[in-house]
Amino acid sequence: MNDILSEIWATARNNKLRTILTGFAVAWGIFMLITLLGAGNGLINGITQQTEGRFNNTMVVYGGTTSQPYNGLKEGRYIRLKNSDIAITGSEFSGIVDEVGAMLYTSNLTISNGQHYLTTWIAGVGPNHNKINKVEMLVGRFINKIDIDEHRKVLILSNKQAQELNPDGDYKSLLGKWVKVNAFAFRVVGIFKDDENGRADAFSAYSTIQTIFGRGDDAGRIEFTFHGLPDEESNEAFENIYRARINANHQAAPEDRSAIWLWNRFTDNLQMQSGMDIIRTFLWIVGLFTLLSGIVGVGNIMLITVKERTREFGIRKAIGARPWSILKMIIIESVIITTFFGYIGMVLGVVATEVMDRQFGHSEYDMGWGSESIFVNPTVDIAICIEATIVLVVAGTIAGLIPSIKAARIRPINALNSN
Repeated sequence: MNDILSEIWATARNNKLRTILTGFAVAWGIFMLITLLGAGNGLINGITQQTEGRFNNTMVVYGGTTSQPYNGLKEGRYIRLKNSDIAITGSEFSGIVDEVGAMLYTSNLTISNGQHYLTTWIAGVGPNHNKINKVEMLVGRFINKIDIDEHRKVLILSNKQAQELNPDGDYKSLLGKWVKVNAFAFRVVGIFKDDENGRADAFSAYSTIQTIFGRGDDAGRIEFTFHGLPDEESNEAFENIYRARINANHQAAPEDRSAIWLWNRFTDNLQMQSGMDIIRTFLWIVGLFTLLSGIVGVGNIMLITVKERTREFGIRKAIGARPWSILKMIIIESVIITTFFGYIGMVLGVVATEVMDRQFGHSEYDMGWGSESIFVNPTVDIAICIEATIVLVVAGTIAGLIPSIKAARIRPINALNSN
């Protein structure tokens, strides 16, 4: 075995350019596959992280503007959702709708705690908002039914907001204290983890916001969970029926899609999953073709190597070398070269994904409603790296095996006469 390794080392040293080209083809194929998959995973993880803070089987309803005349009323009317729309959603669609609530924003409110203050949005919500959007409570509680019924002046702050209002102490100590919202005293009953998804930095009881700030029966936007709609077709059918009913409540044409806007997170998720599958498939195709180019490169170089050494093989056979010994030497050379440079490519690929992770994996970008990470953990499972390297080693060996078998079978007289 030592003799074979010595011969392989001597061959590689005497043919530096050929060895380097072979190694580059192998390393480049592995490196590009890992880098592409890592970048794709970073993008997919970023998209997934943006949606993991809410249930997928939820729908949000926004008021819009009519796009066509109806019942003597002109187009261009603004539709403001009302409390009656919430009641219709919960009663007439109870066979599909599970949890129904609303979210009423009030902007530019000043929350103060002694000398410390901040200006933010407050969203009036119901008890089920916590279930629909998965608000992660750190201390205290969320809005409950008693808060809604009694119009309690309660406030749920994010941990960052609480820390800003109490910079000299633990933000949790703000729990149970009274703070001012403009001229009104509100009690902090809960603090949630600020994931920076969504525009509201604080929550209060829906009925309280309606009453104190004179919003009347303004429902803001309606949000609800649903079941029994397993595919896009059933979701679209439900949306058409629901839209027609809410439009009728506002004297808008049943088919007017601009009168109200529906954000169906379930169908969005289906489309997103389809898009991510396309991205994964595309990256794998590009990566495998890159890997294939490395295999072709190894095969071509091994073919040239065998052709250049045909006379040498003829001499070996003339002095008694068996075909298997020649074949074994070529196979071992191919395995060693592809394994060594494949490992180098794998290491460089892993390093590249770590660099991407450090440079972009923790960056947040302003999306208009908050900061989001759109590139998260751009890494590849080490098992995939090893499997890709093994595939290239095996394929490179097979690529070198075909010309090797032909060379091992050649008659010594023919080998000695070859150019």
